[in-house]
Amino acid sequence: MNDALCAALKKLRLSGLILALDVRLHEAASHQLSHAEFLELIVQDELLVRADRTLQRRLKAAGFRDQKTLEDFDWSFNPSIPKRQLYELATGRFVRAGQDLLLLGPPGVGKSHLVQALGYQAVRAGSTVLYRSIFDLVRDFLHDEAVGAEERLLTRYLKPDLLIIDDMGMKQLPKRSGEYLLEIILRRYETRSTIMTSNRPLEDWGKLLGDVPAATAILDRFLHHAEIITITGKSYRLRHQARQAKERAAEESKPAKAPLGSADEAASKPAKAPLGTQTEGGEATAAAHSLGRKESRSPERPPKSLERLPSCPQEE
Repeated sequence: MNDALCAALKKLRLSGLILALDVRLHEAASHQLSHAEFLELIVQDELLVRADRTLQRRLKAAGFRDQKTLEDFDWSFNPSIPKRQLYELATGRFVRAGQDLLLLGPPGVGKSHLVQALGYQAVRAGSTVLYRSIFDLVRDFLHDEAVGAEERLLTRYLKPDLLIIDDMGMKQLPKRSGEYLLEIILRRYETRSTIMTSNRPLEDWGKLLGDVPAATAILDRFLHHAEIITITGKSYRLRHQARQAKERAAEESKPAKAPLGSADEAASKPAKAPLGTQTEGGEATAAAHSLGRKESRSPERPPKSLERLPSCPQEE
């Protein structure tokens, strides 16, 4: 590829075509491709590069805390999670229909992972997504309100096809948080999809926001077309710690083995009884039994020379 052609392609912003052009030229020559076939190949290369860049740009704009997928999720840890329902949501139909989604459950059960995975699938499907925790949302409005740029910020929250608000209920929010959240929910109602997660029951939202009327209005709009998924179970994050604690407890419950040749090992072995003594059970040793049998025999007869001597007369 000559310099003039490379410069022309750069002006046309066909960088994907530039990357693959040399390979495609060799391919066209070796396979005797027609002009139309060659042109189709290099156009497809450019489209693939542009699609990948668009995906990366949208993922960056979404602001995910971590890039999560449903395939990465450990479904076996908590079988009560509705896997089929979540994969159905991953098709993005609820986003195109402008419906909402609420995930309820204690901390650590995987709510943040799941909503970020749904957001990732929505981006891949061509939707625009914005992920923010409730604390980031309130902080954004408090900051931009101080500098007089709240309208521009509100547009940022209203424009995405899917807005994900995570970590609702972690702690009590600052004043006016209810007003900011209510404004977003009201403006997105029946026009854009919103996902929220919470580890506190809905009746606690008024206390968390410090504004019971605002919390009531938020839930009234948000739950109208929302799908609610309640997740129960133990913390996904603490599964390794729980397993390790169980293994340590099992190890500590085992009796300690004495080192080879130590005093404890010698003490644990039964001592050999001396020859002729009785053991703890009161039984004689084999040697003692043998001696006992010898002692129980009749006494030996005197020599024959003594038998021939006359016996002494008995005294009268």
